[in-house]
Order: sequence, then structure tokens, then C-alpha cells
Amino acid sequence: MQGIKRKIVYVTLYEIIAIACSSLALAVLLGRSMGHASVVAVAASAIAVVWNLVFNTLFERWESRQVKRGRGLGRRVAHAIGFEGGLVFTLVPLFAWWFDISLWQALVLDVGLIVFFLVYTFVFNLAFDKVFGLPASALPLPGN
Repeated sequence: MQGIKRKIVYVTLYEIIAIACSSLALAVLLGRSMGHASVVAVAASAIAVVWNLVFNTLFERWESRQVKRGRGLGRRVAHAIGFEGGLVFTLVPLFAWWFDISLWQALVLDVGLIVFFLVYTFVFNLAFDKVFGLPASALPLPGN
């Protein structure tokens, strides 16, 4: 599976699982209802979907220009860190506002979620590529 179809399936599966996990984690960590936590989880998911499409398009453009093809450990780690790092700038203020906590508390909360999502993103990408195959940007060039 390649192109926009691959991106839509990827984002849909990734975010459904992410909303379920983060709603539960936020509700438990902050002692809030699942409904209250789910609203911000869905908002964070919408932000993440847009960022995901932008980041993956840029990452695959960069990746397609690399001499070494494939997705080894280093490239997968860079992908996960780049994606999650980009979310920090929008999610920390959102968490602070929605949960009525300080920016520092929101950052600490986000760091906890980042640790979870770094592992989740790595494992999800690995599993997704195993099930659906590598994107064209990571396939060996013809003749190699």
C-alpha cells in the first residue's frame, strides 16, 4: 500500500489507538472523568493528525533523497523523536488551559505522555510496516 491511501490508513489506526490510550491515562493521572479527558484527547488527536500528515510528508521527502535506503533503528528513532517533539509546542498550552494547571505541570504531564508515545510510535510504525510493507521512500532503488 502506497501514497495517500497508506497515509489515511496509518493516521486512522494510529489516532484511534492513541485517543483510547491517552483518554484513559489522562483521566487516571488527573483524577478527571473520561469525558473530560476524552475531549482534550480528541483535540490533541486532531492536532496530531495535521502534524502527522505534514511531518510524514516532509520526512519521506527527506528520506527519498538519502543514499542509504530502508528504515533502520536510527531512522526510526529520529522519526519518532521528530514527530513527538513537534507536538510539544501545541499540546502543553492546550493541556494547561483545559485542565487548569500551570504550564510547568502541563509540561511534566506532556513529558510523561511523550515517553509513552515515543515507545508507542516506534512500535506502531514497526508493526504498521510489517503488516502493510515499507513506503516507496524506504524501498531499495531498482538495481540495488
